[in-house]
Formats: sequence, structure tokens, C-alpha cells
Amino acid sequence: MAKKILATIRLQIPAGQATAQYPVGPALGQHGVNIGEFVRQFNSQTQSYEAGLTVSIIVNVFGDRSFSFIVKSPPASVLLKRAAKLAKGSGNPSAEKVGSVTRKDLKEIAEMKMADLNASDIEAAMRMIEGTAYTMGITIE
Repeated sequence: MAKKILATIRLQIPAGQATAQYPVGPALGQHGVNIGEFVRQFNSQTQSYEAGLTVSIIVNVFGDRSFSFIVKSPPASVLLKRAAKLAKGSGNPSAEKVGSVTRKDLKEIAEMKMADLNASDIEAAMRMIEGTAYTMGITIE
């Protein structure tokens, strides 16, 4: 018989750098999860990612306080900031443009995110990423 899912938690954590501090500790601790075990498993599973690259995860906590998690691709905004070499997006994206990315960068990001996007082909995924870039004040060259 399948285990009963007690909670589903979504977090964004730097790859390979999880600690028992915020946001991991408070989010998992309230459900009785062994935080040390989660940190060890997460850090070992995300060693292949670039150090410090923020990744999204979905943690399922079961009734017996065990857990499983799925590592998703990094958020599009993080990848766009990295491609444009920015610290943060624009506060007023319609008037103030803070950087630019090339179509090649856009395609690479879309290919990386394709598994997590609701897009039928790479062109649709590129349009989604382009929309995120627009809302951040990043232009496409």
C-alpha cells in the first residue's frame, strides 16, 4: 500500500549548499522531517549543478515522517540574470532596461527548462522565457 502524503513543500535552494537554516529548517521541521538527512541527500544529489545555482525542489512528506524530493531546473529568472550578468532585474521594466541576452542564450535557457515548461516545442518555450525576460527589464537581441 502506498504511503499517505502528509504535505507537499516547494522550496528554492542553492545547489549543493543546503543547511538546516532558513528556508529548509523551518519548512521541513514543522512536519517532523529529519533535516540533517534531507540536507545530506539534497547536497549529494545536486553536486553536479553549478555551485550556488538556485534550483527548485518539491518535497513530499509522508505520514511516517519520511520524505522524497524532486529536483527541478533552476527558475527562468535566475538563468536570465546569469546570462545577462545581472544582480537583479529592473524595478520598472517597461521604462528601465537593465540588460540584454541573445537569441542563442534564450534558446539554451529554453532547452534547459523544456522538461518543466508546459510547451509543445522549443519555439513556444523560447516565447515563455522571452516573456519572463521582458518582465525583468531584459531585452532580447
